[in-house]
Amino acid sequence: MKLHTLLSQLSPFISMTGENPDITSIENDNRKVKKGSLFICIKGYTVDGHDFAASAEKNGAAAVLAERELPLSIPVIVVKDTKRALPVLADFFYGHPTQNLQLIGITGTNGKTTTSHLIEQILSDAGKQTGLIGTMYTKIAGQMDETKNTTPESLTLQGIFKKMIDAGVDAAVMEVSSHALVEGRVHGCDYDVAVFTNLTQDHLDFHKTMDEYKRAKGLLFAQLGNAFYETRPKYAVLNADDPAGKEYLQSTAAKVVTYGIEQESDFRAAQIKMTASGTTFQLQSPFGIRQINMKLIGKFSVYNVLASIATGAVSGTGIDSIIASIENVKGVSGRFEAVDAGQDFTVIVDYSHTPDSLENALNTVRQFAEKRIFAVVGCGGDRDRTKRPLMAEIACRLATDPVFTSDNPRTEDPEAILQEMESGVKGKSYKKIVERKEAIEYVINEAGAGDVILIAGKGHETYQQIGREFFDFDDRLVAKHAIEERKK
Repeated sequence: MKLHTLLSQLSPFISMTGENPDITSIENDNRKVKKGSLFICIKGYTVDGHDFAASAEKNGAAAVLAERELPLSIPVIVVKDTKRALPVLADFFYGHPTQNLQLIGITGTNGKTTTSHLIEQILSDAGKQTGLIGTMYTKIAGQMDETKNTTPESLTLQGIFKKMIDAGVDAAVMEVSSHALVEGRVHGCDYDVAVFTNLTQDHLDFHKTMDEYKRAKGLLFAQLGNAFYETRPKYAVLNADDPAGKEYLQSTAAKVVTYGIEQESDFRAAQIKMTASGTTFQLQSPFGIRQINMKLIGKFSVYNVLASIATGAVSGTGIDSIIASIENVKGVSGRFEAVDAGQDFTVIVDYSHTPDSLENALNTVRQFAEKRIFAVVGCGGDRDRTKRPLMAEIACRLATDPVFTSDNPRTEDPEAILQEMESGVKGKSYKKIVERKEAIEYVINEAGAGDVILIAGKGHETYQQIGREFFDFDDRLVAKHAIEERKK
């Protein structure tokens, strides 16, 4: 693609260079620049891409997009805001990929990963070639790759969508983080369905207040667009039981479909019954009353399933196919996942790293626990500090044997993190074991027949970040090994 053709998407607000080289790729990392690349200088939180423009030229860049003049021998195009220009150029360069597939975005504090997997399974079982972008990985027509962020930055994201189009993907499901919405990473994404799970405290280190956090999530629904397309209608799927859902209803011009348990809604669950092996409920919907028998456990799982059923319905999948898919799902990695090594007590690993998700997980455990409840709980470093005493209080209130330990301390002192957790439970009974491996081994060795152990916080993660280093660490493997050692 010629440089002037690409830059036409930014006209008439820029001055065109006289040179018009071929652009073979767009990059915002100078290390990925090759012959013919357009290098876009982005000011980040810790580094400024303008400082690497000369390196990009040396690596073969054909042109540079910047926010100021630079002393280079290749064309330098100056714009006011390279971050806003990046998704515009990426979307155009890759041929507007999201205009050519069904795109479903899911936002909310908890449940994004499970809901995205459920929806992807529903669509796949209905015969669609699917793509998935989220916390755990990116999947394109069955091929999985690791992801760095829940929602990739805009250039990477549009490149992924182009790969999906090339692989014949019909429908893509993705988690949309509040950070991504604020930073404009999803600008240019043409969503067909936007799904809201819930809003509870998290990420206040970034958003500062709950109102700002709520506003960030609401951008997904406000950006669905105002036009009503007969061939490609837009839908907002909203949790009627969450107060924020009512606000998002006011934010969008899209058609609204609701789901819930407590409030009147289009897709509603009633007569919910839970056991240690699954959940049953009565589904009330425009398709009549149906009985759901699923292997997923917990009230929070019912909400995730309702959101998925509603999304499947507005995406054109038949209700019989949707229910069959839901009932066949065994679970999602690291989401209330059982670790079974033949022991006579229950071990569950869950990605509950917010106060609300921890409370939901422990309340679910309490519904089937016969005896003691052990809760291994930690809080990540360099993240929202205000939730630390809240997490500790929930663990002490709902578990008989809470154990505080490290999560991913990152650059913080693990002991200091634990002290902030302890500030919320003065006078309460708990155990503190800084090393996570030791904490897991402790509860495994302490548990008796009929007890339940919840290992919370890291879920599917296969690493632990200490300082700036990543070490192999999987709660599930550590727990399984501890059970096997105990048997010996």
